[in-house]
Amino acid sequence: MGYREYRTPGLACSWTAALPPDAEPFVQRVLPDGCVDLIWTGGGILVAGPDTGPMPAVVRPGEELAAVRFAPGAAPPVLGVPADALRDGRVPLRDLWGGEADRLAEAVAAASDRRAALVEALRARMVPADPLVAAMAGRLAEVSVREAADALGLGERQLRRRSLAAFGYGPKTLQRVLRFQRALGLARAGRPLAEVAFTAGYADQAHFAHEVRALAGEPVRTLL
Repeated sequence: MGYREYRTPGLACSWTAALPPDAEPFVQRVLPDGCVDLIWTGGGILVAGPDTGPMPAVVRPGEELAAVRFAPGAAPPVLGVPADALRDGRVPLRDLWGGEADRLAEAVAAASDRRAALVEALRARMVPADPLVAAMAGRLAEVSVREAADALGLGERQLRRRSLAAFGYGPKTLQRVLRFQRALGLARAGRPLAEVAFTAGYADQAHFAHEVRALAGEPVRTLL
């Protein structure tokens, strides 16, 4: 399959994927990362994520995809819905934007560079990031939920509500996903798994292995 990611300022990335008509269908395991993707296909635009477990993504023969990926917490102001309304979902953008989504899909289909057209359209709708959202993610990646709430000047219930709306996850789930992604990056860089577990903040390697199975659906060595 032809898959390529592009650095895209203001977004986590943008990407394209395609299969030739004579290829077999390709199934990719998508892992939880806190991100939300908008994916154009010939049939329209789909909103994907955020996920709490592994999700299959299928690319069919002759299909072309163009997509943008929002960093954790960045999608709700653009889409107009809280992130927990999209959790573990694959929702047609038309359900959120009505006819505007259809017009956008048509414009992307007609563009010579579909990825660039989608990026441009989404950038026009983006608003300045809420500094509290970035601070929440930063704090929760480092300290306990109670410590994060205290540092941010929020009660734990307030922190949970804000976390669900921004990321689609409660604080504890967000911590798990962020830690998992950090560990996965270290492991893919070739670090020994015992070192990965310690550096990422797991109690031990067995704890790391358990979390990988829970979030990725398979053992870490198979995943790598």
